[in-house]
Amino acid sequence: MSKSQIIILNLKALYNILLEHKQILQFDIIACINEKELVEKKDQVNRVVIADKSTSMKNSDSKNIIILSELPIRFEDLIDKINTNFLRQKYRSQSNLSIKKYKLDLNSRTMSYQEKSLRLTEREIEIILFLNNKGNAQKIDVLQKEVWGYSDNLETHTVETHVYRLRKKIHEIFGDEDFLISSKDGYKI
Repeated sequence: MSKSQIIILNLKALYNILLEHKQILQFDIIACINEKELVEKKDQVNRVVIADKSTSMKNSDSKNIIILSELPIRFEDLIDKINTNFLRQKYRSQSNLSIKKYKLDLNSRTMSYQEKSLRLTEREIEIILFLNNKGNAQKIDVLQKEVWGYSDNLETHTVETHVYRLRKKIHEIFGDEDFLISSKDGYKI
């Protein structure tokens, strides 16, 4: 995931203050001169826009905008608002992941398709996300190391058991035997 960004619109003094504290902040700081320039940056993800109350902010996602209508504001309060906004963005993005034809909600740990829904364990979600991100088949020892943190030479059937149970749950709820595929090269989604 790219680093979070704060875009400061029409608040040059705030931009300069945040720039002075850049090394302790967990986000990049970008200045925008006007709303037209902001619209050009609209495809950037994981960002929060800070603007003054004179800004109309049409054509923008209002969920990612902090309008500073009550000035002055304490620095700590501003940082709290920024962090809260980033947490909301993260929560929303984790609520609607698409994997194949399914929607995966990391917050509620559910997988759904049409009107059917399946509760997943945290480990099952980790398996699905890992295999989905890799794209190609992954051997059992890679899953042991990357998902479970086990050493390479550990003899265990943990991976096979978890994958078997996950495949069974998906088949029982969705009738899908092709979501998690097992081959001689390993497992893949």
